[in-house]
Amino acid sequence: MKHHTSTELTVAPRPLPERSLLPSIGEIENKIARRAYELFASSGFTDGHGLEDWLFAESELLGRMPVEVTETENELTVNAGLPGFTEKDIEIRVEPRRLFISGRREEKSESKKKGETLYSERSNQVFRTVDLPADIDPDKVKATLSKADLEITLPKKEIGKKVTIEEKAA
Repeated sequence: MKHHTSTELTVAPRPLPERSLLPSIGEIENKIARRAYELFASSGFTDGHGLEDWLFAESELLGRMPVEVTETENELTVNAGLPGFTEKDIEIRVEPRRLFISGRREEKSESKKKGETLYSERSNQVFRTVDLPADIDPDKVKATLSKADLEITLPKKEIGKKVTIEEKAA
């Protein structure tokens, strides 16, 4: 039996580096749109199935990532299921009211059968945007990956902090 431990992930509140795992939203939308158009064309350009084609294309290109958001007085917690992903496969970006989770992994294997070499490659990509119900402090966000569960803790920003008035001696 394997022993699983929690791994702390790096959360990046700053602009994306050039070689980021996190694809641009436009890039993802373009891929989905191209695949949805292929589905539309393969059905003989039949009207009335645009949403169905889009959702099917999206499900083919992006894996499912169930997400649960909970809120307390001081923080938001986001739990996401990412089976098979490691901390190196996942990238998290935050804005004051938005969270981006991206994951990409590839599995490659070779096996020899009767003198032939077979090669198998599978790619799995997930992407999720979560609109947050409160402003958070991007510099204090923490993420932990344990087994297949990603937990992201997002402390809320202090808004309207009470200021005490001190009496000045004459």
